[in-house]
Amino acid sequence: MKTLCAVFLLPLTVFGQATPAPVEAAASAPAAEVASPVPSSESWISGYMELGYRSRSGIAGSEATYRSIVNLGEGLKLTGTDFTILDPKKRLFERLRIRAYDWGGDPWSTFHIFAEKRGIYKFLGDYRNLTDFNNLPSFADPTLSRGLVLNQQSFDTKRRMGSWALELFNGRMFSPYVMYDRNSSSGRGVSTFRTDGNEFAIPELSRDATDLVRAGVHMTLRRFHLTAEQGASIFRNDMNSYVARGTGINPGNNLNPVLGQPINLSSLLRATGVRGNGPFSRLTATASPVSWLDLFGHYMYANPRNEVNFQQLATGSFVALSQALFYSTGQSILSATSYLPHKSASFGWDLHPGGRFRATQSLWTDRLNSNASALTRDRLALAGNLVVGSTTSLLDTNESRVETNIFVEGPRHITFRAGHRYVWGTAQGSIIPAAGLPGAPYSVLDRQVGLAGITWRPGSRWSLAADAEVGKGSGAWFRTSLYDYQKLRATGNVKLTSSLRLSMDYRKLHNENPYSGAAYRFDVHQEAASINWMPKSERLDVQASYEHCSYNSAISYLQPQILAPALSRYREYCHTISGMVTANLPSLVKGVPMKVLAGGAAVMTAGSRPTTYYQPTARLNVPVTKRVALFGEWRYYGLDQTFYLYEAFRTHILMTGVRFSR
Repeated sequence: MKTLCAVFLLPLTVFGQATPAPVEAAASAPAAEVASPVPSSESWISGYMELGYRSRSGIAGSEATYRSIVNLGEGLKLTGTDFTILDPKKRLFERLRIRAYDWGGDPWSTFHIFAEKRGIYKFLGDYRNLTDFNNLPSFADPTLSRGLVLNQQSFDTKRRMGSWALELFNGRMFSPYVMYDRNSSSGRGVSTFRTDGNEFAIPELSRDATDLVRAGVHMTLRRFHLTAEQGASIFRNDMNSYVARGTGINPGNNLNPVLGQPINLSSLLRATGVRGNGPFSRLTATASPVSWLDLFGHYMYANPRNEVNFQQLATGSFVALSQALFYSTGQSILSATSYLPHKSASFGWDLHPGGRFRATQSLWTDRLNSNASALTRDRLALAGNLVVGSTTSLLDTNESRVETNIFVEGPRHITFRAGHRYVWGTAQGSIIPAAGLPGAPYSVLDRQVGLAGITWRPGSRWSLAADAEVGKGSGAWFRTSLYDYQKLRATGNVKLTSSLRLSMDYRKLHNENPYSGAAYRFDVHQEAASINWMPKSERLDVQASYEHCSYNSAISYLQPQILAPALSRYREYCHTISGMVTANLPSLVKGVPMKVLAGGAAVMTAGSRPTTYYQPTARLNVPVTKRVALFGEWRYYGLDQTFYLYEAFRTHILMTGVRFSR
């Protein structure tokens, strides 16, 4: 399923437009009217708009899987619009560009706006509307063996992301700017309520929002650039779960009695609220004191603060195993506060004295300190007792990285690269009083990496490049981090004829953590080739690609029921094929051809989770006039899995519409 995380984007024809250069009015011209910067043959507006209606044949198989992977709906759609407006008189703007794609209930809708009046202002706006649905039946579903389909980590949310930036006096020595970002979501899903001896699937409502405000100034000189910025973020997250009394007994995932008594849930009221804010300062500078030396530096300081409040009231039949105590009502209240001062800095230079030699060096360091405290109150109503506890946690991480690269141009247009990267750091943490499984209070990050590369460009028809990394570690933050690893990438581009191009790509990674008890190993290699054929007649365009991949991983873990060690293995071998053929055919409208597009993509995997996924497509554009065209499109989506037949689905999608261009 890793391969299916990739999104297959099918190429669409986009009408390009050129921005004409302004023409200065002659000094002797009459003052009555200034000559238009737009030639008379050019339109002040250019672009296209495409509207269509989508219908679906019906989903055969798992609708939940279809919505988790594709999720395209029916109805009227604005599939895309992209237009540019030029103002000859430069009143409010010189150039305004607006783009919007996939509106009308699609899972990923975007809107972009750009306006500029050179030397006065530049405005950028970006808005995205995402429907995030995930409910794969085979994931996190302990009740599947009982004939139930209940993904206990499913969610159906809508996320909205907006980013707006205004820069004044752009292109001048001093250019102030202000930016505002907002990221919010709301929706529902399924979560779990855990207690000793059992866990229960429960409905959950969630809502979160992050607001980020930044303001700063760019200072630009001939050989020096400086950006100073001050900002702050505000974060809010609320999660609520409610199971009403009288709606029935929830037996949970474990139907076996605990100490002779069944554990079940009758009602639940749970609320979690998180509030945070984080002021920060940032300073970035670049300089070129001489023509053969470039310098850069960056510094950032942030001091976020978070507060968490949690309340929970549950009724049913529960047990506290540490006390061998049964109770019918449990109440928990928690409040916590954390401070996370964070410092980050980097510095580097690029030395290029000319000739065949170049050298670069960069240094990056990061410091994070966390100080948190929590107060809990747990009451078991049947016993009438109140347990009050307090926890203090500390975390101090320091990480640094230095990298040096030397480039030497050899004979026959060959460039060699040799370098070294050293990564080191420490992490120290503590939780008082200690709780849960024992962990390492102090860990060390230490990794030496050798770098090498070669590029060969013998002419305009050939280019070959290869890069390699070999790392040796003696400490890492996580078991799955890079430790002892080898990474290789090779690419090649060949122009076989004036109309035929071939590209190749090879990647390989081997990573292993030899630390006692880790037992982690990860191997992946990918081979890909693509071809592009564009005959001089311009009536045909063929694009095709093929990729083969192999994933192998093994990691040890503790079985949660008995805390005994076990080994988890995952293997995947994949073949991915994609292609698109575009043909320009004669039409009744002179100068505007009829276009036929056909192709698609297919993924076939074997290993731990054999999967086949097909997505063929075909499209026909029929011009009615020079600016209006009708189109029809067909797509097919089909998924099959050998071990999870209940997750298979297939459907046909048809769309018809009209495209306006100018």
